[in-house]
Amino acid sequence: MDTNDGRNHLQDLVSDFEVAMLVTQSTNGIHARPMAIARLEDGVGAYLVTDINSLKIDEINANPDAVLTFQSARKFASVRGKLAVLSDRHLIEKMWKGAWKVWFPDGKSDPNICLLKFTAHEGEYWDNAGMNGLKYVYEAAKAYLDGETLKTDDAQHAKVRL
Repeated sequence: MDTNDGRNHLQDLVSDFEVAMLVTQSTNGIHARPMAIARLEDGVGAYLVTDINSLKIDEINANPDAVLTFQSARKFASVRGKLAVLSDRHLIEKMWKGAWKVWFPDGKSDPNICLLKFTAHEGEYWDNAGMNGLKYVYEAAKAYLDGETLKTDDAQHAKVRL
């Protein structure tokens, strides 16, 4: 699979997700938490919504390197990149979702709402859904019976530069 196919496959895989785990670095080590995805961009970039007063803002200001992970029963992805904190009111208004009112009772005009812009640099995926899943089961059974190590192809697993 060429690099573009890998990027496209990763983009397609993560486009099904509404939530990702955001992993940042804190003074006590790594810190992971689920985050609602406001919008996914081409190249697996993303916008996340948060409170400007949250601990993650301090973590991001100290070290903007981050990881987004995505997981379902048969699809998995991990994307490394950098975060930037944005207080762009126009962008917040444009991306606003009614479900966010649980965190921001004053709605899109809440002064504490901000966006995290995630710019992806590298990703890795494992796709065992659909035909890839059937192929994985077949190859795993074959490897087991032959006493060999399972080998996967780029449709099932790949690392890609973004």
